[in-house]
Amino acid sequence: MLDVKTLIAQADLVRETLTKRNYQPGLDLLPVVSGLDEKRRELIQKVEGLKAKRNQASQEIVRVKKSGGDDSPILEEMKRVAAEIKAQDEVLAQLEEKLHQVLFEFPNLLDAAVPAGRSSEENQKVRNWGEPRKLSFTPKTHDEIGEALGILDFKKAGEVTGARFCFLKGQAARLERALIQMMLDTHGDVGYEEMIPPFLVNRKALIGTGQLPKFEEDVFRIEKFDFFLVPTAEVPVTNYHRDEILDESDLPKSYVAYTPCFRSEAGSYGKDTKGLKRQHQFNKVELVKITTPEQSEAEHEKLTAHAEAILQKLELPYRVMLLCGGDTGFSSRKTYDIEVYSPAIQGFMEISSCSNFGDFQARRAGIRYRSKQTGKPHFCHTLNGSGLAVGRTLMAIMENYQNADGTFSIPSALKPYLRS
Repeated sequence: MLDVKTLIAQADLVRETLTKRNYQPGLDLLPVVSGLDEKRRELIQKVEGLKAKRNQASQEIVRVKKSGGDDSPILEEMKRVAAEIKAQDEVLAQLEEKLHQVLFEFPNLLDAAVPAGRSSEENQKVRNWGEPRKLSFTPKTHDEIGEALGILDFKKAGEVTGARFCFLKGQAARLERALIQMMLDTHGDVGYEEMIPPFLVNRKALIGTGQLPKFEEDVFRIEKFDFFLVPTAEVPVTNYHRDEILDESDLPKSYVAYTPCFRSEAGSYGKDTKGLKRQHQFNKVELVKITTPEQSEAEHEKLTAHAEAILQKLELPYRVMLLCGGDTGFSSRKTYDIEVYSPAIQGFMEISSCSNFGDFQARRAGIRYRSKQTGKPHFCHTLNGSGLAVGRTLMAIMENYQNADGTFSIPSALKPYLRS
């Protein structure tokens, strides 16, 4: 989250970011923040004045008692002042809570490199990798291939649960498992520590990474316990260091975690609902980094390259896009989307978002490090990215490796992970 000092002292920079994001609610709330902060300062000054008056009265009581005088009028005044202090403290607490809630409405400041733009149409291509296969036949979609082979069953999943779920059977199930293992091994080989985190998190964890309070409709809640199904491993893994002060010498920290992910996909009905692309439940391998501010930009580039490495091993063509302001997520300061090629649509599909959050999440989650130079604590930077979304990777394999007879081939990199 952004702090009050930033919103007021760097108001021009904040307006620039909000304009680049096309986020009018933030622009409307800037004067509200200034007004609430001014009232808060006035109240603090008033309470401090009352406390000083109480201290003076205490000293006066001592003096009057020593001289044998009557201290009852002073005691009465002290009671009145104490009651007023209590009342003003309550008003101050309510005001600070209101200000705190308003701060949750502000998205992260954007990196200077993020281009202006309203939608994904204005994202900037950074690079391409690989060339799409030239097929001598009309390509099918992954769901057409999977249903014909009997390895994807959306109908039965709909009967058991509902729309946007799927049974993966036989070869599809084995491929999904093989992909998870290959991704974990690949990232482990370059220094990521593997984790199996909880698949349920509490409200505080989702506040820490920025999903709550603003995006509660996007997550599934277990009402009896006020727990939430994880929308991504980013949430439990980032919060692993919540309210900690880390040693600078231990940074950067790099983690890789597999989880099933659960998302309500609120607001996306009628969009990309066919097949595996936008399911309520899907598997994902996530990369998370905790760094110093000085390390975060370089680590962002590394993390993106590590996600790309999976597609390179699988020999799947892709491109990397720098998201414009209007397409950059609420908590992110800079995001690269990795988009894999789909022969069925003769275009590209997002398979990973790799984001640098700066200290936005760290402020919310209280993740700090102690500087070797000054000995003082500072907020860390947090980063994460899909390494990769497993279901979408399976989609890409089925479509890019499809054959004219309706089957599909297995990438060489996956064969060691499959039973014969």
